[in-house]
Amino acid sequence: MAGAEHARTGGKQFPTALTATLTRALDAMGTGAYVVDEQGRMIAVNAHARQMLAWSAEDLLGRDAHELLHRDAHGHRLPTARCGMRQAFHDGRAAQGEGDYFARGDGSVLPVSWLITPYEVDDQGSGTLVVFHARHPQATDPRPEPATQRLSDLERLALLAETTTRLTSTLDVEEALGRLVALVLPRLADWVVIDLITERDEVWRSLVVHADGDTLVRHEELQGPMPPIPQNSQMPLSRALRGVASALAGPRTYQGAPDSGIAVEQRRLFEATGIHSAAIAPIRSTRAVLGALTLGRASRPGDFTTVDLPLLEDIARRAGLALDNARLYQRQRKVAETMQNHLLPQMPRVPGLQMTVRYLPAPDASQVGGDWYDAFHLSDGATALAVGDVVGHDLEAAAGMAQVRNMLRAYAWAMQEPPGRIVDRLDEAIMHITDVAMATLILARVEEAHDGHWKLRWTNAGHPPPLLISHDGLADYLTDGHGILLGTGASKPRPEATVLLPPGSTLVLYTDGLIEEPGHTLDEGLHRLRRHAASLAHRPLASFTDELLRRVRPTANDDDVALLALRTPTRT
Repeated sequence: MAGAEHARTGGKQFPTALTATLTRALDAMGTGAYVVDEQGRMIAVNAHARQMLAWSAEDLLGRDAHELLHRDAHGHRLPTARCGMRQAFHDGRAAQGEGDYFARGDGSVLPVSWLITPYEVDDQGSGTLVVFHARHPQATDPRPEPATQRLSDLERLALLAETTTRLTSTLDVEEALGRLVALVLPRLADWVVIDLITERDEVWRSLVVHADGDTLVRHEELQGPMPPIPQNSQMPLSRALRGVASALAGPRTYQGAPDSGIAVEQRRLFEATGIHSAAIAPIRSTRAVLGALTLGRASRPGDFTTVDLPLLEDIARRAGLALDNARLYQRQRKVAETMQNHLLPQMPRVPGLQMTVRYLPAPDASQVGGDWYDAFHLSDGATALAVGDVVGHDLEAAAGMAQVRNMLRAYAWAMQEPPGRIVDRLDEAIMHITDVAMATLILARVEEAHDGHWKLRWTNAGHPPPLLISHDGLADYLTDGHGILLGTGASKPRPEATVLLPPGSTLVLYTDGLIEEPGHTLDEGLHRLRRHAASLAHRPLASFTDELLRRVRPTANDDDVALLALRTPTRT
């Protein structure tokens, strides 16, 4: 994205935020690890790797990993044709090897065992993860394959690193659960069951998924509400849901007389799935138990053992942190939207005029905006229109927006003064009796004039200009009446302007989230708005407004949008 910070290494630029995120994930691993991009250049290296290789981050980042590191036993550069890691990289497949050597910064070589696997690098594209550890030069005996296909230490570390990266890169609960399932199936089991505890302490069997080869099949008939958590049950799932411990289970575990409703559901699960061995671990956050993760084997040979539990616990722990973050995020969004909806008013009925309003929250759900609109009757019979933006993206900005809007209503109703004088009073007041630092605003009054026209009189305090579109699609910005924003302390009288609104014309008041886009000028956004508004002038007002928002609002927008559209009657 244009404007993002980058770190320049090895003659190439990398987003520093991406490198930092990947490095944090790699640092959680207990051995050397690095990630390369699609060209084989290193974009993240953990502290273990830097220490083992005696290279600094500046020496490594941006460099071709094969050219810099891969050597034979004598320290000579290794041809790509003889490098098994390089071949696996080009094939895009996982591989592991022993008996290889990496060059160190002091000129020596380091004997290594390694694992390489494709690695998702957030939204920046695909990459490749390399995990390695130092070995004794003579330790070249082949490793026997475990009877149950248990993961090697390197594979475990790679899985945990991938789990951290994939689960922490989303703040959507359903997306996080789907990623968790894809991480463990079919790698560790052929069934996964996720039970979650809701905010009301109810248990919900959220996911039951079976790996049929490489196809993941969701079994909704086994999902749904579960009985309450028994406080004294010693059955594995009940203990996990209380956060007591992880455990192993099988069909025989639940063959006896059930001690709770959950035991009944577990027996039904084992019978329906044919699971012969299961491992169950609590899903915990730092604050509470969120649920339980169950891995099951039915057609897959071998039973889970206690040796498998630490890996499952590590995965469940990472899942708990990700789910907790996602829940907090969605809870904040709900609070934000509820507050915003209560603060934004209903539109008055004005004979002869059509009005419609829209408010779109920021894509970042936690960002409550300070954008607002308003329309209300004035004491002299005219109608006031207002759109504004209080600086900030938090609950404080939303509270400030409510203060500004309510004060504006009071001044406009009581004083019966021109818009410029009312905004002068508002500007002076907010500096002394509110916590609002700065704000932009358009205040207008509209009233019927003559010959089917309506008169608009307005003042603009640092806000994007109103757009007026004729019935025939001529679109012009109303740039007069423009003054400085609120909160500067300037005492100059505010300018005003007046225009007649032709029959069938449409007036659009909006906030900057509709037109601002990172990496683009404001003029580009204004041009885009005018062009699309002109093309939509023939549509009914509600359709005009919805389609205008859909076409004009930038996809990279990180701000909320408030919009008020008004249409005058056509000449009869």
